[in-house]
Amino acid sequence: MKPEFGAQARQPISVLHGVGPAIAGKLHDRGIDTLQDLWLQLPIAFEDRTQIITLDALQLGQTAQVEVRVAAVERGFRFRPMLKVTVQDESLRQLSLRFFHYSSSQASQFLVGRLLRCYGQVRLGVNSFEMVHPSYRFITEDQAGICRDRLDPVYSNIDGIGAATLGKLVRQSLRHLPPEADLELIPEALLQDSGLPGFGAALTAIHEPLPGTTLAELRTGRHPAMQRLALEELLAHHLSLRKQRLAVKAKAARRIDPPASSLEPFLAGLPYRLTAAQQRVIDDIRGDLRSGQPMLRLVQGDVGSGKTVVAALAALSTIRAGGQAALMAPTELLAEQHARTFMDWFAPLGIDTVFLAGKQTAAVRRQNLQRIADGAGMVIGTHALMQDHVQYRQLDLVMVDEQHRFGVDQRLSLRDKGESEAHSPHQLILTATPIPRTLAMSAYADLDVSVIDELPPGRTPVQTVALANSRRDEVIAHIRDYCGQGNQIYWVCTLIDESEDIQAQSAQAAFELIAASLPGIEVALLHSKVPPAEKSRIMREFKDNHIQVLVATTVIEVGVDVPNASVMVIENAERLGLAQLHQLRGRVGRGSTASHCLLMYQSPLSAMARERIDVMRQTDNGFLIAEKDLELRGPGELLGTRQTGDTGYRIADLSRDAGLLPEMLLLAERLMHGYPEQSDLLVARWIGGAARFAHA
Repeated sequence: MKPEFGAQARQPISVLHGVGPAIAGKLHDRGIDTLQDLWLQLPIAFEDRTQIITLDALQLGQTAQVEVRVAAVERGFRFRPMLKVTVQDESLRQLSLRFFHYSSSQASQFLVGRLLRCYGQVRLGVNSFEMVHPSYRFITEDQAGICRDRLDPVYSNIDGIGAATLGKLVRQSLRHLPPEADLELIPEALLQDSGLPGFGAALTAIHEPLPGTTLAELRTGRHPAMQRLALEELLAHHLSLRKQRLAVKAKAARRIDPPASSLEPFLAGLPYRLTAAQQRVIDDIRGDLRSGQPMLRLVQGDVGSGKTVVAALAALSTIRAGGQAALMAPTELLAEQHARTFMDWFAPLGIDTVFLAGKQTAAVRRQNLQRIADGAGMVIGTHALMQDHVQYRQLDLVMVDEQHRFGVDQRLSLRDKGESEAHSPHQLILTATPIPRTLAMSAYADLDVSVIDELPPGRTPVQTVALANSRRDEVIAHIRDYCGQGNQIYWVCTLIDESEDIQAQSAQAAFELIAASLPGIEVALLHSKVPPAEKSRIMREFKDNHIQVLVATTVIEVGVDVPNASVMVIENAERLGLAQLHQLRGRVGRGSTASHCLLMYQSPLSAMARERIDVMRQTDNGFLIAEKDLELRGPGELLGTRQTGDTGYRIADLSRDAGLLPEMLLLAERLMHGYPEQSDLLVARWIGGAARFAHA
C-alpha cells in the first residue's frame, strides 16, 4: 500500500476552509475527524432538480421542482403562526406554499410577481395542491427555465451543522482525494472481473452524480458506484467479524466434558423425548465445550422448538464440570419465566439457581449476590447480570436469549465477567427469530450456527384468519364460547393508551370493552407500565388458568409459555412486521388443543400490510416468514433496532445487496490469506474503532 494514501486519508478535517475548533468539535462528536471520515459521509437521499414540472402536470404525492410567480401572500395565526404564499405559472394553475416556521424578513421577500423555483412534495390543500416548507430560491428572468444537469445529493443534519454545510465540507474534502491507485484497497487482480469502478471513482459518482444518472438507479442501489461501495462495506464488516472470531478462538477456554451419566437424571425427568434436531444441536454444543477454545455459537429455532431445554443441557454440562452458567434475557418477564423453569428443572438435581432482578429488595439482592459470588451454578436475569457489583466465582458459560434486543456493549460486559488471563468463557446465543441464510452469512460471520428445525411432537398447527376491526363485536362473542370450553385467550394491542395521532385500538380501551362484554369471565390487562410485581402475579394467574383473557401489548411477544392458551387475537396487525406477528402467534399452539390466530386490521390496507397478512395466513414456517420479512422490510426487523455499540451500514443493504454476498465471501477468503494488510485497512476505513462491537 502506498504511504501517500494513509497520510492523505488521515489528514484532520481542520485542513478544510471553514472548519474551526467549534465545527471540528461537533464533527468529532459524530466520529468525523479525518478527510476519509468525510468521504464516507454518504448522501442519505438525492433530489431531482433536472427538470421543471408545470403546475397542471403535478400529481399528488410527487416530489417535484416548479418554477412559479408569487400571486398572493397571506400571514395568519390559527393555532400557530402560518405564512401562505399562493403561486402560479404559465398554465395558470395555482399552488400554495405553506410555512409554519419563518421570520418577518423571510416573509417580506415574497413580493407579488417575483419569480422563484421551489422543490417539495405535493400534498392536498384546502382548495388546491400545496407544498409545506419546500426548499426554494428566487431567480432572475434570465435564469428562468435553466435547470441543473445532475441530481443533488442530500446529507444528514449534525447537531449544530446543517445538511447544506456538511455537503459543502464533503465536496471540499473530495478535492483532496489522492489518485485512484493510491486509494484502492482491493487488489486489482481480485476486482478486475467485477466490472465495477474503483473506490475513488465510486465515491465521486455518489457525492457528485454524473449527468444522466437517474434517481431510480441510486434509490434501488443498482448504480455501479453504489454496488462498488456496498461490496467493499460488506467485505469490511465480514472481515471484521472473521478477525474477531480468530482473536477469540486464539484464547483458551476451560474444557467442559462431564460424564454423560451426570446429565441422565435431568433427561429422565423431562416429560418428553428430545427431538432429533435438539439432539443434533446439543451434540454441536458439547463438541464446542470440550474443545478447549471458547464456544461462539448461535442457536436458531422457531417459536416452540425447544431452545430452552438445549440451553439447560449446556448449562448443566458446565455446572457438572464445576463452572457457573449465566442466562441473560431481554425483559424481566421473560427472565423470571426462565428462572422458574430452571428452578423446577435444577432444584431436584441439587443445583442452586439464582434470579437477579431490579425489582428485588435490597436484602434479597444482597443475598443473591453472595450466592453468585459463592458459586451458585445457574444465574438468570436481565442486564443486571453484568453490572459491576455482580461477582462470579467461575463464569464459564454466558448465554444470551434474543440477543438482538441488547446493545452489543451489554453482551460484551457479561462476557467480560468470565474473562481471565488464562480463560475466556463460552458463549451461546439463542434466538427464536429465524435468520435467512444470506443474512446469517454476513451478520453472524463470527458465530457457528446451529438450527433447531423440528417442532416437538404433539404441537397443533395454528389456524390463522384475518378480519377487519369492524368485526370486533363478533370476535368477542366467539371469545365467550372459547372461554366456556375452558380455553384461554391472548388479546394483543399495539398501543397502551388511546392516541390522537394513531388510528389503533389501545390495550386499555380493549380491556374495558372486553371486561364489560364478558361478565363472569376473568379479564386482565398487562403492559410495560404495569409494576413488575403485578406483572408476575398476572402471568402466574394466567398460567394457572385463574385468568381467561389476557389483554396485553407486545410485551408478551417473546418467551411467555402458557400451553392452555389456544387463541391469539392481534388488533391492528397491519402495524406489525412479519417477525413480530410470527412471534406473537407462537404464544399459542403450544398444547394439544386446536389453536387459532385472528389478525384484525384497520381498512384500507397498504399493499405491504396486505402481503404480510397473506404470508401469515399461508405458512407457519418461521424460516419462510423470515425470508419474506427480509424481502419486505430489510434486515432491521430480523436483527433488531440498532443499539449502543452496533455498527450500522452506511450504504450496503443486506436484502438489496444479497447478490453481492457470494463475490464478497470469495474476496474475503483471498484477502484474509493473501493480503492481510489490505484487510486491516478495509476494516479501519469502514468500521474503525467500532470493530470491537461489530455483532460481538
